[in-house]
Amino acid sequence: MRHRRSKNRLKQKPGHARMLKRNLITSLLIYEKMRTTKKRAAVITPEIDKIISFAKSHSPHVAIRHINTIVTDKNASKKIMEVYTKRFAKKSSGLTRTKALGSRDGDGAELVDISLVEGEAVVIPVASTTPKKS
Repeated sequence: MRHRRSKNRLKQKPGHARMLKRNLITSLLIYEKMRTTKKRAAVITPEIDKIISFAKSHSPHVAIRHINTIVTDKNASKKIMEVYTKRFAKKSSGLTRTKALGSRDGDGAELVDISLVEGEAVVIPVASTTPKKS
């Protein structure tokens, strides 16, 4: 029986569901916007909040090690530490927004666009690649 178990879960086998969730989280963190089903968006929304909140509240080396256990791409963890911790410095939750799009033609699944909300503007200094003349 599943009485009082309110966690959002995916219908795949546990290993496949875990990797699907990791890939969805990584894609959202890298591209900041994606289209998926309503159920999948509901599953990853609290995870995104937890990851970014953890990165804000812990030291960088601890946060990066924790983030790398979840995301599948090093660029995603780098982007969290450089961009999202500064962008969402004043927000504690509600970092994602879902917008309903209707149903998919093939199977009738409800589609949504999930994206990260806009926060404070962050400017990342870019290192110059041209050599200095002496």
